[in-house]
Amino acid sequence: MDYDKITLAELKKGYQYDPEQDHYICNYCEQHFNAKQIFPIDNQFYTAEYAVNKHICTEHKGTLYQLVSSHAKYNTLTQNQRELMLLFASGESDKNIAKKLGITESTVRRQRFTFREKAKQAKYYLALYEQAFECKGTPENTIIPIHSHASYVDDRYLITERERNHILETTFSSFEPLVLKNFSAKEKKKVVILTKIAEQFETGKSYTEKEVNQILRPIYEDYTTLRRYLIMYGFMERAKDGSSYWMTE
Repeated sequence: MDYDKITLAELKKGYQYDPEQDHYICNYCEQHFNAKQIFPIDNQFYTAEYAVNKHICTEHKGTLYQLVSSHAKYNTLTQNQRELMLLFASGESDKNIAKKLGITESTVRRQRFTFREKAKQAKYYLALYEQAFECKGTPENTIIPIHSHASYVDDRYLITERERNHILETTFSSFEPLVLKNFSAKEKKKVVILTKIAEQFETGKSYTEKEVNQILRPIYEDYTTLRRYLIMYGFMERAKDGSSYWMTE
């Protein structure tokens, strides 16, 4: 999920609308729902927007569950706070919540107050940020987005659009097909290179190691290094037994 492009409303709904395709798209699996189609659900027929809502509830346990359980770097809630969020959403009384979690009612109320104050703070900061930065960026100072499962969020991600374009032009000899001249030891260049290579894979699709190698081998002769760094930098995940690989959302 690209947190730089998605709006707050789309984040809350769990889906986005693409006007060019006239499709509703699930945030979590990227399934498309054509707005021109009617979808049969439980022996009845519904519009695409209703269908994507139903899909999120049945296939992904709802938007709240996805947001609470997400491993995105922006989700800084502790496990206890995640449980509390779900219980607050269920409408449980503070007394029942306290009993279920083995804590006092005052602790529950304190956390409810803390959540509310953080929401106010976030709202204020968002307004401040948008006023300061929206529509004022240039290639010289616009920082490129950080992918949501970045393993190391530090200065290596402080890359402007101009820097990104320069790195792409100097490290790849071809973009169609994608061919890498050399895999740089410099961290910023690694981020740009790996981001470009990650685009060759489909989100939500499972790959065998052989399939991953078949995609990476034509890009660069040392394809095992590319595969290792895609995992190391959080672009790709791998099953413990190595049986499958997939791109992080």
